[in-house]
Amino acid sequence: MNIIERTWNSSLGKKYVMAITGAGLFVFLIGHLVGNLQVFGPPELINGYAHFLKSKPALIWGARLGLLACVGLHILAAVTLHKLNEAARPVGYAGKGAYGASKASQYMLPTGLIIAAFIIYHLAHFTVLLPFVNGVGDFAKLTTTLHGETVPDVYAMMVLGFQVWWVVAFYLVAQALLFVHLSHGLTAMFQSLGFRDHVWWPRIQLFAKGASVALLIGYSIIPVAIFLRLVGNEYVDQGRFKQKAQAAPSALIAVQGKEAK
Repeated sequence: MNIIERTWNSSLGKKYVMAITGAGLFVFLIGHLVGNLQVFGPPELINGYAHFLKSKPALIWGARLGLLACVGLHILAAVTLHKLNEAARPVGYAGKGAYGASKASQYMLPTGLIIAAFIIYHLAHFTVLLPFVNGVGDFAKLTTTLHGETVPDVYAMMVLGFQVWWVVAFYLVAQALLFVHLSHGLTAMFQSLGFRDHVWWPRIQLFAKGASVALLIGYSIIPVAIFLRLVGNEYVDQGRFKQKAQAAPSALIAVQGKEAK
């Protein structure tokens, strides 16, 4: 049995896997948020960013495969640890959970699984561009010109996508669950990696709460600002944008900046 098998077959090894993959996903969340916040700038900013990523297929596919591996291993380790814990204690706790356990820690598995389902929806919404998941139209038809080249108009996709109330509501629920998951997951990550002591632990807890709140605000402010028409107002007319998007989404690009006048 090699070291990988020995690590995986032990509960401590699974905790290490969860901690390391969780750290990778946390770093991705920060980078992804920084990229998405560019929607608050001119359309060319986020469109240029998206085009740069798509122009580097080795980079983007390497990142996607790495993220897929992290998500898969993270979920697998969580599920197997949950089963091991249940097997070790066939009789449940008299109360709602272990003594001293936070609400976030008690719901780590269900919140994680719901977040995984949201990731699938998010990919279908803005990466695979499946028309039936956005409630507006075919995002694949949304293009713009950038430095003389026709590229996907990611700015328009985000603006139109977050004009639908149930899409915004789903995103906000997912961000709230992500906050709950991270508020405990980050502290558990440091604990699994051996950083819990009387000096560092209060700082780690403060960092976990602060980082969770920052990500919640950062990810939530994007759909809310767009839905309230604080961003991208020049792309849509309040009474007619749905009809235009469903009939011919690409036509929206031709009227950019005109209908709002």
